[in-house]
Amino acid sequence: MPKRSRPARGATLNTTSDRFNLPCTEADGDWLDWRDLLDGAPPPIRTSVTVETARTIISRNQSPDVPFDRSINPYRGCEHGCIYCFARPTHAFLDLSPGLDFETKLFAKPDAPSLLRAELAKRGYTPAPIAFGTNTDAYQPIEREWRIMRGCLEVLAACDHPLTITTKSDRVVRDIDVLAPMAAKGLVSVMISITTLDPRTAMTMEPRAPGPANRLAAMRALAAAGIPVHVSISPVIPAITDHEIDHILAAAAAAGAQSASYIPVRLPFEVAPLFRAWLAAHFPDRASKVMAIIQSLRGGRDNDPDFGTRMRGSGPWADLTHTRFTIAYRKLGLNRDRTVLRSDLFRPPAGPQGELFG
Repeated sequence: MPKRSRPARGATLNTTSDRFNLPCTEADGDWLDWRDLLDGAPPPIRTSVTVETARTIISRNQSPDVPFDRSINPYRGCEHGCIYCFARPTHAFLDLSPGLDFETKLFAKPDAPSLLRAELAKRGYTPAPIAFGTNTDAYQPIEREWRIMRGCLEVLAACDHPLTITTKSDRVVRDIDVLAPMAAKGLVSVMISITTLDPRTAMTMEPRAPGPANRLAAMRALAAAGIPVHVSISPVIPAITDHEIDHILAAAAAAGAQSASYIPVRLPFEVAPLFRAWLAAHFPDRASKVMAIIQSLRGGRDNDPDFGTRMRGSGPWADLTHTRFTIAYRKLGLNRDRTVLRSDLFRPPAGPQGELFG
């Protein structure tokens, strides 16, 4: 039988991956799935959270495509359920599905603040902005109870350490009391991701993320508090959201954004079949058109993994999108450089004896 969407979930499949020599399977889902045949609607799937004990918390990278060399991910998996999320394949490392498992079987790292404090205290540590939200959203719904992101912020604030935040959640305004004093010192900037202004489209693509109106409200609150805020139209999905580029930029500028960026949709590894199944379920009238355009900007493939082109795409559609974006963001004054954060104020955390012998 064809797969159907589940209430408030993004993926329509829950297949595992065979990339790591593990058997590829397809989970049956909840034991109540047999009711599909009777009631015509799949049952909801509850979210579970498992504690992960990590040895370190700062991840390093040398990618030429990203403007940071270190990041922190307080959580694995993301309840927002964005169908296009490039981080979905990371659940395959755990022998879990990048599909529904990624958005329902989550992992939390409650030791993150203490691990961060220990790493910042190491002899020879050199400060540079730490990026949050680069893999999964640090402000996803479970942050409300776990408050791991809040704990990490408090550690960084105490050390005057710079950081950047990328999020789809208006929950970031909860931490304005910490972020505003840091912003006054040039230590923080926040990027809000807005992919569409249409609530129905957002609910389909990003079922458990706050709606676009909430994200714009968060931008206004951050800007009013003196926190540099930027807008990311990522990803741009051809034939579904690309027509909104100008409108999103205008709304973000009115909400106080200082700069803007975008990335065409990427479909690495297991994301491609999940995305195709989602298109078939929600946009059957244009599924083939969407994939044809995606392949045209990815060299004939579903995905282009190469440095230099994977974040931009290539070909006529990529060129037209870039031109359209450039004209709009220049007109709106969003073509300013991203905020340069300070690293010279950093003070290592106090040791076990406090600062008496620091």
